[in-house]
Amino acid sequence: MYGATETTTETREQSKDTIIEVRNASVTFDMNRGRGRVLDDVDLDVYRGETLGIAGESGSGKSMLASALLDAVEDPGMLTGDVTYYPEDGDPIDILELDNSDLQRLRWEEIAMVFQGAMDSFNPTVPIKAHFVDTLEAHNADVEEGLQRARSIMHDLNLDPERILEVDTYQHELSGGQRQRILIALSLILEPELLVLDEPTGALDLLMQRKILKLLHEIKDDYNLTMLIVSHDLPIISAFADRVGVMYAFELVERGDVEDVLYNPSHPYTRSLLRATPDPQTPLDEITTVDGSAPDPVNIPSGCTFHPRCPVAGDRCEIEEPDMVEVDDETEHVASCFYQEEGKEEIPAPVSKESGDFTFEVDDTWSRHPIEDPILELEDVSVRYKDPPLTERTLPDSILERLDERYDIVEPPVHALTDVSLELGEEDVLVLVGESGSGKSTLGRTAIGLEEPTEGSVKYDGYDVQAVERGEHTGEILFEDVRRAMQIIHQDPSAALNPYRTIRSSLSQPLKRWHSDMDLNDRRARIKQMLESTGIRPAEEYMERYPNELSGGEQQRVSIIRAMLIEPNVILSDEVVSALDVSLRVELMNLLLDMQDTFSTSYLFISHNLTNARYFAGKANGRIAVMYLGQIVETGPIDEVLSDPKHPYTKILKWATLPLDPDSARETIIEESPIVTEKSPDPRNPPSGCSFHEACPKAREACTQTRPKLDSDGNQLHRAACFRDDPDHEYWQSEPLHGEEREIPGE
Repeated sequence: MYGATETTTETREQSKDTIIEVRNASVTFDMNRGRGRVLDDVDLDVYRGETLGIAGESGSGKSMLASALLDAVEDPGMLTGDVTYYPEDGDPIDILELDNSDLQRLRWEEIAMVFQGAMDSFNPTVPIKAHFVDTLEAHNADVEEGLQRARSIMHDLNLDPERILEVDTYQHELSGGQRQRILIALSLILEPELLVLDEPTGALDLLMQRKILKLLHEIKDDYNLTMLIVSHDLPIISAFADRVGVMYAFELVERGDVEDVLYNPSHPYTRSLLRATPDPQTPLDEITTVDGSAPDPVNIPSGCTFHPRCPVAGDRCEIEEPDMVEVDDETEHVASCFYQEEGKEEIPAPVSKESGDFTFEVDDTWSRHPIEDPILELEDVSVRYKDPPLTERTLPDSILERLDERYDIVEPPVHALTDVSLELGEEDVLVLVGESGSGKSTLGRTAIGLEEPTEGSVKYDGYDVQAVERGEHTGEILFEDVRRAMQIIHQDPSAALNPYRTIRSSLSQPLKRWHSDMDLNDRRARIKQMLESTGIRPAEEYMERYPNELSGGEQQRVSIIRAMLIEPNVILSDEVVSALDVSLRVELMNLLLDMQDTFSTSYLFISHNLTNARYFAGKANGRIAVMYLGQIVETGPIDEVLSDPKHPYTKILKWATLPLDPDSARETIIEESPIVTEKSPDPRNPPSGCSFHEACPKAREACTQTRPKLDSDGNQLHRAACFRDDPDHEYWQSEPLHGEEREIPGE
């Protein structure tokens, strides 16, 4: 089979529980700067029936290791070593010795991979069904039988196979969560034994991430799968994996059962990585960054690769490479460190079996009181889009028909925001949280004048922004002053920075426009000072680089600098840390907070992640606004809202937030979702009454009649748009809407 290797009975017996064996695997690339090593002499066994997690920072070699398992390293990369696959029946297979035809059969039939970024995994010009048909035909499988299997898999993944396979459905007509589940279904179409998943939930919000993980947990047993999951998100590894391998500088530095590694991390890097993870159970002052930066693949440090960043490194670490040694002779927990005990004393581990719930220190400060002079104020703002997305329309078939007035398209408007009011004070922080499509970005863009409200008003420093743009306050304030005062930091810095401009050129543009009194030398000195203050050194060298020569974290720092250079009063920070790994998230959030101290800036901070929201708002003593279907359903000081949520939707978001603690994470990943229906309401025809009532486990008949308002009781800032917050409301006398009320775990 596929060119099996010779083996002895003794070797086969020793490896009977191993499905894939990696020995001395290395990957090198020849670059202009020299030879880069992006996988360094890795040894690894994957056991049949387990879920193995591979964790580490971006650029640590996780995805390269996953690609090596399938001999799928892209040219000009050179993979060396041994990768052996042990089928359940038959002789071992040397994967690196297979010819192209045998390798093609091995992939998908025996080992399948779910790549990061479902959008990039489908051909946008062909329907979804064609991807399944092409895969089946490429492997000489029976197409009809395979499509029937695809329907069964889709049903197990809570997808509608009739809509997806029987209609010409394209990827752009599906949500991110649907695309990810279809990609999983496609990977299972030929019934592989091993499924490799590379960041399978990286781009998804909390509830969809939780749903995908639960589905993966279920199909693992249903389809008798072995899984290897690559993720920089340690709570996902904690919840889903049986064992974990931690990678740093392209090699494994620690490996063992998840409980052993997370409860008793023995490598200083593992301990540092855990402490850098924003976790709901860790006090804020115990969440720290990993000092320094990951090594360059062309210039990997000698000795222990972590020694330049390690607080306990000694002279020995600089010249001698540590071997993997047992942490406990009764387990398979191993780590490559000379000073394990010293590391445990210097770097306290954040995870313990005594971990509790969200931890807060309620502090009575200015954020508990009404904002007397808001710098930004939204009052009853609604945004409706008259033209729905093209994929939502029913178009006639021919161009002539489209020109015929009888085919004029009349669609109800999309309700993106409905009656939203909020205030932002000076040096204030308000975090907007909610699922994708909840209206967070629309609200943020409307607040800083990039979207025009359909109804209501947006005021900056007391002036109506739209009236200023129309020139109604000439002589008092100019629209360009408003434009300068309110800036945005985008989610994707690589798309926000001009790839054809050097960093110096990109950062010079706002200075040229808004500080015309600066000459070339002044601008250069200002840019250098800002780069150095944000940790980008040597600044003189980085100024002349292009965006593609910077890491994701460095690109985001440049975006932050560009927004701060003109000293704005309000910044919309739109998911600026969501695409970064855990070691960079805290670092970037700390940078934003340091910038606030320097420039007295206020932030609208958008996040779909409650742990990031908790850290950023908690450190700034700020507030949170939870959004659902274009409305704010709960708002207040971050500690009060998350320690005592009042709205059922907020409680469900809190439930969906995975902790680092393996016991808690594993227990919650298998829980049934308290949401009544997974189907999201149509924003063109939003529900009457409370917008959440169709999915709410606490909904009663009263919720269908009237929309609850975000009322406040006196000066109380913690408010919720829910009838349950009023003990005298008629809600309590009405009948439950969905039968018996469901409990929300953690209530």
